[in-house]
Amino acid sequence: MNITRENIDALNAVVKVDIAKEDYSGKVDKILSDYRKTANIPGFRKGHVPMGMVKKQYGKAVLVDEVNKLLQDALNKYLTEEKLDVLGNPLPKPQDNLDWDADMLSFEFELGLAPQFEIDLAPKDAIIHYNITADDKMIADQIENIQKQYGKLIATDTVAKDSEITGTFKNEAHDIENTVTLTLDKFKGKATEKQFIGAKVGDVLELQTKGLYADDHELMHALKIAHDAVHDLDITVTFTITEINTRELAALNQELFDKLFGEGEVTSVEGVKEKIKADAEKQFQQQSEQKLLNDVTEYLVENTAFDLPAAFLQKWMQTAGEKELTEAEAQEEYAKSEKSLRYQLIEGKLISENNIQVSMDDIKEHAKNMIKMQMAQFGQLNPSDKELEDIAARVLSNQEEARRISEQIVSQKLLALYKEKANIKTKDITYDDFVKEVYGDK
Repeated sequence: MNITRENIDALNAVVKVDIAKEDYSGKVDKILSDYRKTANIPGFRKGHVPMGMVKKQYGKAVLVDEVNKLLQDALNKYLTEEKLDVLGNPLPKPQDNLDWDADMLSFEFELGLAPQFEIDLAPKDAIIHYNITADDKMIADQIENIQKQYGKLIATDTVAKDSEITGTFKNEAHDIENTVTLTLDKFKGKATEKQFIGAKVGDVLELQTKGLYADDHELMHALKIAHDAVHDLDITVTFTITEINTRELAALNQELFDKLFGEGEVTSVEGVKEKIKADAEKQFQQQSEQKLLNDVTEYLVENTAFDLPAAFLQKWMQTAGEKELTEAEAQEEYAKSEKSLRYQLIEGKLISENNIQVSMDDIKEHAKNMIKMQMAQFGQLNPSDKELEDIAARVLSNQEEARRISEQIVSQKLLALYKEKANIKTKDITYDDFVKEVYGDK
């Protein structure tokens, strides 16, 4: 057997594999001999079928199968020994007139080679890392929400600005009838609020659905209609008031503090504020770090220049999936996946150059921490190490879950690398301003 390679250019190569008859004939003869011992052919006793008949019936199929096995093993070994970084899989070149009886069989495979490139983690313009803070207004709003949640409902006769109103939306023509409890601050316009203020139990209000809520999803839930039906809905609905309540805020006392945080954990309003601020900013940190990871990823993809063997990859995509694609479909699929493929190559190079590794201990420890946080949400604050070990073992027996955790750890280690080596500028910002700056004023 002989293997040679011709480099077409930096991204494409052709590997030629020459297989001599002696490379496979002994294996083929042995398999056919075993077939002869067990072949059940009418007119012949088992084990006495003429070899010529066995070869005629099974010889070609056995030969092709053994040659394909040799090819696969030889190619894999060659790619490993030559340390070739290939994209996709080798593609066999068509051979319509191959003579399987020849003393030498030659096969050619197209290779798509991974590009060589450099990564610059220090752009001239710094990438922003947002440090999201909970401001006084957010903390005060959260305290008020807690007071409302633990407060008392008091029935009233007349709607006021801060009332909680229960009633039924109805439109017979559109088969709408849904009972909800709402507050006036959810409506988009002041005109709707004015319609409600002063209304009493039993009053029937007529409302226009267009512009009733700022968000169509709010209208969808209020009317209990399908997602597709809510867009551009412009009809009149009635709202019959059945109950009006105001909420008496719960007192900020030790009884409430103990309910919220555990007995004696917090003993003052200042302590409540500190706890709310710390919890909020811990959640904000996750958003901030995901944003940084996304921004660095985007920067790397947009600013790390290299070519790909596009024609080869499109050809490979035609037969790589469960369903064979047309040339046009493969081009479309390549266009969709090119950005992702570029980042995979960049990420792989960063992992290799910076020796980023994920051990089984890393995965197990991450799983245990994740389980511990989940248990804490249900009041189990001090699980034993054996409990965590047992649950983690069950979680990690699922290969898909273990793979997902491994990817999370890689992301965390890459984020640490970016913080250390990338040109990053920290910006302190409130959550409301973060939403406006990053996602637009919503």
